[in-house]
Amino acid sequence: MTDPVTTPEEAMRQKIDTSVPHSARIWNYWLGGKDNYPVDEEAGDAYTAVFPGIVTIARSSRAFLRRTITYLVSEAGIRQFLDVGTGLPTAQNTHEVAQGLAPEARIVYVDNDPMVLAHARALLYSSREGATAYIDADVTDPDRILEAAARTLDLGRPTALILSNILGHVADHDRARSIVTRLMEALPSGSHLVVNDGSRGIDPVFEEAQDAYNDSGAVPYNLRTVDEITAYFDGLELIEPGVVPVTRWRPEPGAPTSEVVAEHGGLARKR
Repeated sequence: MTDPVTTPEEAMRQKIDTSVPHSARIWNYWLGGKDNYPVDEEAGDAYTAVFPGIVTIARSSRAFLRRTITYLVSEAGIRQFLDVGTGLPTAQNTHEVAQGLAPEARIVYVDNDPMVLAHARALLYSSREGATAYIDADVTDPDRILEAAARTLDLGRPTALILSNILGHVADHDRARSIVTRLMEALPSGSHLVVNDGSRGIDPVFEEAQDAYNDSGAVPYNLRTVDEITAYFDGLELIEPGVVPVTRWRPEPGAPTSEVVAEHGGLARKR
């Protein structure tokens, strides 16, 4: 009897641990996606039972990403994007927004979740003029990220580094800052940095829900103070309005701006 042949896709699925909730799949669940498992839905429901506002944060974060990419393409002239910790593909992904404005844009996604990898390969199609690539790597290994990204991007040209809701997974803030510094050091003048993360000191109920989530056995996510998030931009030129709640970063005309969510972000330029 011959052994059954395992396809690459089946091997990838076997690597996915469905017994432990994963932040990318929970985030997908909150955004209304279907790429998650019962354990992720249970963790997501337990979170929203304590803090229903997390759904607003998730959707506001996605809208912030769309607006920053629009600025980078339309106003800063950026055509290369390095999106680290991209998460599961949903609507209005980085390459869709960027290439919708500039078809020649080149995008490299980075994540280390097998499910994200499988879905990225299946769904992230580039425009004919540009390029889209995926790197299976961890945010804590910036040298590997840079080496692999250079196969698709010209790192001698201005590039936008996107770190959206990923630095909170690095427990030590100083280490998180050193990762940002290492990645930005490799990029030339005119490059930009986008960071947004859940913020501590804004909503006690949010903090209670996050602490309970971290104690559940899931991969922890550490909220940062606004000052800690701002520190990621040290040495860079912050673009107005600076580091603010993501709902207040250059909102679209007619959008409500009164709501302050416990998610802060900003965009800065490397001189």
